[in-house]
Amino acid sequence: MSELIPLTGEPLALDLVNTHPAVNDLLSTPGELRTWLALQADRFDEARALATAELTPNDLAAVRRVRDHTARVLSHVRCGKRPPADDLNALNHIQRVAPAVTELGWDGETITATRRRIGTPGDQLAAWLAEASVELLADPAVIRVRECEADDCVMLFLPAHPRRRWCSASRCGNRVRVARHYQRHKSA
Repeated sequence: MSELIPLTGEPLALDLVNTHPAVNDLLSTPGELRTWLALQADRFDEARALATAELTPNDLAAVRRVRDHTARVLSHVRCGKRPPADDLNALNHIQRVAPAVTELGWDGETITATRRRIGTPGDQLAAWLAEASVELLADPAVIRVRECEADDCVMLFLPAHPRRRWCSASRCGNRVRVARHYQRHKSA
């Protein structure tokens, strides 16, 4: 990946959208996609297996399409506007390409239920990410998604506290505070 480290810890769909900051695309190769999936492995079970799969440029393109459709819908929904129907239909279609099935199993003591998707690894990944996008976009909290207030940052976040202003206090928050301090003391 480039020198930028992807912001993680937001809802999965926002983490995906945030892989395309203003300057670089953090998902420009299948290797970068695998790295991003490894960062998500603790919170997105399917990412663990897919991070080690042999992902192709076509798989990467499918994930980037999910990201682009999600970003366009999100930009409209955040403002209370009707999202483009083509983007909504595309997110629905991507999920249908690799349908989810809940499979029953036996672990020796009890019945288990495991949700799986069928299809190629790339189709499965795109469908899981599209599903995460649908969950975020349909959540009433989506109107609270904010853009970082740092001048040179376009990262999005869902604030847990109404006073949160930056995507990351350690990333942008510190830079803004240092710049303010410098401006106050520069003329002194």
